[in-house]
Amino acid sequence: MKPLKISEVAKAASVNIETIKYYEKRGLLDKPERSHSGYRLFAESTVNDLLLIKKAKELGFTLREIEQLLAILKKEDYFPTESMHSFALQKINEISEKIAKLEQFKSLLETALSQPEDDSTLHQKQNCPIIKILKKDVYHEQND
Repeated sequence: MKPLKISEVAKAASVNIETIKYYEKRGLLDKPERSHSGYRLFAESTVNDLLLIKKAKELGFTLREIEQLLAILKKEDYFPTESMHSFALQKINEISEKIAKLEQFKSLLETALSQPEDDSTLHQKQNCPIIKILKKDVYHEQND
């Protein structure tokens, strides 16, 4: 397998070169060897690592979580079943909280849309149902 230059890795994984440098700096990617002229020379497996990182980010994993998953993936005889179970439960709770917040936001927008468009009072920001609810929630939380 011939080593790949950073531009080749970026093209193959459809990412920016700066993204690769950032992931390398964060420890998500192995440090590449360098050519005599200083060019980074990546293993072909780096493309798969980048694709995995992209997929995990799309699914909602943080870079710290992705780093942990990559570490587990790269250890052939290591799989922390209890840790993964705990991790999965934590992610389920986070997702449930996000869903609840999104449902609340959706409801807020539906309330705003239920107002007649030709209501002239809606053209004033103090009468906008979205702003009213947001202000109510913010000021209510500050006073508690």
